[in-house]
Amino acid sequence: MTVAGLHFERADGVATLTIDRPERKNAITGEMWDGLVVVFDDVSTSGVDRVLVITGAGDAFCSGADLSGAADDGSGARGAGASVASMRIVGRAALRLHELPIPTIAAVNGVAAGAGCNLALGCDLIVASDRARFTEIFAKRGLALDFGGSWVLPRLIGLHRAKQLAFLAEIIDAGEAERIGLVNRVVPHDEFEKEVAALAARLAAQPPLQLAVIKRQLNEAMGRTMAEAVELEAIAQSLMFTSRDAAEAMLAFLEKREPHFTGE
Repeated sequence: MTVAGLHFERADGVATLTIDRPERKNAITGEMWDGLVVVFDDVSTSGVDRVLVITGAGDAFCSGADLSGAADDGSGARGAGASVASMRIVGRAALRLHELPIPTIAAVNGVAAGAGCNLALGCDLIVASDRARFTEIFAKRGLALDFGGSWVLPRLIGLHRAKQLAFLAEIIDAGEAERIGLVNRVVPHDEFEKEVAALAARLAAQPPLQLAVIKRQLNEAMGRTMAEAVELEAIAQSLMFTSRDAAEAMLAFLEKREPHFTGE
């Protein structure tokens, strides 16, 4: 698929989406928000993609929405109707990412700001270069949180710490992001691509149906009671037992070899 500012490729079960506007620190245009929805929909139904990696071109991950030319009169003001319509496209992209049935990795190679920060946080796992920086810059720009940040941020790091990052619009480095639980792993920049590729390959080798179910279980866990969770576990596990991948896992265990999962 071809969308200006987005580069997409797939190989060996790994789909890679690169935000490709390095001259603008990979800021996302209105057309690119639509493009993200197209990419996420394609990945969710391809049948061949087992993991999605999102990264940025050049020395940035994503600096957020491209706000240049946001207002014709230079005041920054926009009509409410037009703003709500355009922001619903941003929200749609955030939901599509959240609902993807395959694991997603944010490979944060540089600055991740505003919606770009929340694009990273919306992924299932975050691997950060030691050159990465994160900021919920919205308040400093006279804006509120978007791209799902108001939902995902407190769930990742707790309410009070989320308020600190959002109120003060602070920039934190990769080490601090790891310390507070914002990212899964920080690696030296010269090892970054190798580490991301290794993690993606490991995820691609896992049973896709089982990972899709596990991902949904965890994503929805905070909205369920314990009784609801264990009942749905019973149903899901009963279905998993009937899958060919479950049989393959047991056979591989008995034969003392690595399993080969087909998604069946």
